[in-house]
Amino acid sequence: MVVDTFDEIAKELGRTPSQIAINWVLQRPTVSSVIIGARNEAQLRQKIGAVGRTSSDDHVARPDAASETRPSYPYWHQRLNLRLDPPPMPDRTTEGKIAGPSA
Repeated sequence: MVVDTFDEIAKELGRTPSQIAINWVLQRPTVSSVIIGARNEAQLRQKIGAVGRTSSDDHVARPDAASETRPSYPYWHQRLNLRLDPPPMPDRTTEGKIAGPSA
């Protein structure tokens, strides 16, 4: 379970599980900010301690693996049968070009 993984990493690094979780979420390529909740100033300071730290590849990969889910049908089936359902081919007419009006 991903929470157990956060606990393990927190113990290794001397941090809190919430700091590890916040830092892990901030490492996601599609995340630019995180909304946190705190009941008091001490909690706020503790959670802010997660910001600005870089994680090792292992500390990112372990929660990734723990949170990975099996795709639902039909996606798992399609992955097994790439011959029958190949991924889309790149559009050769626009490959390597910037989209937009031509001059």
